[in-house]
Amino acid sequence: MPQSVKKNAEERMEKAILSLKRDLATLRAGRASTSLLDRIQVEYYGAPTPLNQLANISTPDSRTLLIQPWDKTSMSDIERAIMKSDIGITPANDGTIIRLSIPPLTEERRGELVKFTKKFGEEAKVAIRNIRRDANDDIKKMEKNGISEDESHGHQEDIQKSTDKFIAEVDKVLLSKERDYGSIMKFKRLQAPPFMVGFVSF
Repeated sequence: MPQSVKKNAEERMEKAILSLKRDLATLRAGRASTSLLDRIQVEYYGAPTPLNQLANISTPDSRTLLIQPWDKTSMSDIERAIMKSDIGITPANDGTIIRLSIPPLTEERRGELVKFTKKFGEEAKVAIRNIRRDANDDIKKMEKNGISEDESHGHQEDIQKSTDKFIAEVDKVLLSKERDYGSIMKFKRLQAPPFMVGFVSF
């Protein structure tokens, strides 16, 4: 029984990490990615529906997202949902396709991304600690049903080790994401045209 509690806790902690990665994938970072639209819900015939269930979404290039609704009557609903979302992009609707042009990453936007990244990371850590609490409560209840106090402490130590492991994984994911933002900024600077040096006009 304690083993199943610990296994269940680890599985839930793993899901918290996966949820964090999905949330981070929805942040706009200067590159087109269909995951940017994963959290957008569209009011379709009165029911909130994930955008990716209503349209084909593609990335023809690194700075463009194309949304082609299967039901053209839903275009205005999709456009409205994008405008109301927090992705900060104004859609262009030509009557057939909705186009999203991803603006380049700026230092200001990078700062916002780091802030959102840390927010998502803290939420993941809170979720993991809540899972630890639930698992420890289940173990403590088992003291009344046969396991000794020493066994209970041992199992709780195992749960703490799992907690520490997944908290460290959260930090690893956040660090990787923040480095990614920095790499995008570095690439942007490298791609910028050099200033004209020593130009003399006559």
